[in-house]
Amino acid sequence: MSEENVEIVRASIDAYNRGQWDLVLRDAAPGFELDLSRAMGPNRGVYGPDQARRVLEEFAGQWKSVRIEPDEFIEAGDEVIVPWTLHGTGREGIEVQARPTWTFTIRDGAIQRVSMYQERQEALKAAGRSE
Repeated sequence: MSEENVEIVRASIDAYNRGQWDLVLRDAAPGFELDLSRAMGPNRGVYGPDQARRVLEEFAGQWKSVRIEPDEFIEAGDEVIVPWTLHGTGREGIEVQARPTWTFTIRDGAIQRVSMYQERQEALKAAGRSE
């Protein structure tokens, strides 16, 4: 596994959990894309760097607290596949967990694309991997 790629992904997730928006996309390539085309809700689409930051900030702002807990980091060529558990507490105190899987495409030390998948198997298949 490319430890450098995993560290780039880990740093981005850690920055998200701290609400440090300038650092979340610090390693994003100029043509970076956030692919939420498989998402449910109003933020479905594909976003460039400026739009991605806005979407991520707005999503986090909808919660009293929100935290991403990576389950593992799976290397697949230029991609790091990260199944994770999202822990959210709503404004009324209701706790929610979601378990999507995200893929981070990294080339030359820069995040090219981040794609969200509802199911782990779907992300693995898109990356040419299986369980």
